Amino acid sequence: MKIDRLTKETFGSIQDSLLKRSANSYPKQEAAVAEILENVKKNGDKAVFEYEKKFDHCELTADNIRVTPEEEEEAYKLVDPELVGVIQRAIKRIRAFHEHERQESWFMTEKDGMVLGQRVTPLHRAGVYVPGGKAAYPSSVLMNVIPAKVAGVDEIVMCTPPGADGKVYPTTLVAAKEAGVDTIFKVGGAQAIAAMAYGTESIRKVDKITGPGNIYVALAKRAVYGHVSIDSVAGPSEVTVLADDTADAHCIAADLLSQAEHDELACAILVTTSKKLAEDVNREIDGYLTFLSRADIIRKSLDNFGHILLVDDLDEGVAAVNEIAPEHLEIETREPFLVMTKVRNAGAMFIGPNSSEPLGDYFAGPNHVLPTNGTAKFFSALSVDDFVKKSSIIYSSREALENMHSDIIRFAKAEKLTAHANAIQVRFGEEEGNRRPE
Repeated sequence: MKIDRLTKETFGSIQDSLLKRSANSYPKQEAAVAEILENVKKNGDKAVFEYEKKFDHCELTADNIRVTPEEEEEAYKLVDPELVGVIQRAIKRIRAFHEHERQESWFMTEKDGMVLGQRVTPLHRAGVYVPGGKAAYPSSVLMNVIPAKVAGVDEIVMCTPPGADGKVYPTTLVAAKEAGVDTIFKVGGAQAIAAMAYGTESIRKVDKITGPGNIYVALAKRAVYGHVSIDSVAGPSEVTVLADDTADAHCIAADLLSQAEHDELACAILVTTSKKLAEDVNREIDGYLTFLSRADIIRKSLDNFGHILLVDDLDEGVAAVNEIAPEHLEIETREPFLVMTKVRNAGAMFIGPNSSEPLGDYFAGPNHVLPTNGTAKFFSALSVDDFVKKSSIIYSSREALENMHSDIIRFAKAEKLTAHANAIQVRFGEEEGNRRPE
């Protein structure tokens, strides 16, 4: 990885390169996605089956698009029981964390009889997308499904691409069953997003779609937003490590590589006050690349989006972190909790030398679906809040309305909304013009 002193020029160049990974940089794919969405919206199952044959080389029909109980049972036979145990223990931790995010409806009564409140209700149907392709991601199943279950969503459906044999990864099925998914469909890509957003003969429309995917999935989610809700338009994975001279180069290098191995567009950045640490981390990376299985992917990721930035002090480092607004931030300094209080923008923060980012990916409990590409400046991790909606409750007594009615009328007239003012005036016999017949 190249070592650079942090300047406006170097930082600007880094930000420009990172932005090229956003969903706004794929016009050809955007056009293809638009065509898929329109076809599925118009032709339903027929279009979905055609795209599955084209992209996943799988022959689907209305009879086999849904995963059956027998297929779920077969999946348990194919998955190592020890891994099933790991999934179950992870679920307990993830559920325990998300239970703390639950919000209850509330009401307050004022002295004049006005009652105000907020009613919190879960979404009716949530759709979860889980990638297939080159790997299985049971952890993504857990992180998307469990907050929905905790929120009390009535029905959770999942779409995931099948193999050419028409089967879904056994670990994905087991994770879905353990987490509480109600129905699983063998559909991938933009066609899956379209099916959940618009509904087909086999797949009913959902209220919200969550879950990661390739650029086609990301663009499809962005396109259907407004027709349904979505979690976010997620970009490639990223990690930033903020470290001083007390940090362990061997461990930091390992943590940077753990994100770089996701794909060629993944981003790994070290921000440090120590030139020696920067050089040591580079040497450690070279050593790891001699034996890691995804070394080719890692090299491409680091060549294009790997950076080591030298800063004069930690305040400058924190300022850089807040501008990067990373998906994952590791803080490995003398006083990491003090440094943490100065960070405004990060999807998740990992404090101290033992809090390696993969801890959050799998087992700690907080959600690993996080804002990417600088969106941590205004977005948060997936949570129970994503699967509820809030309705304001207003009840006014006669006394309460009388106490404030003059102010309401004045406000409405200031905005030249005379019908608004009139709706209040009529309740006190103050309406202008036509009056109610005696």
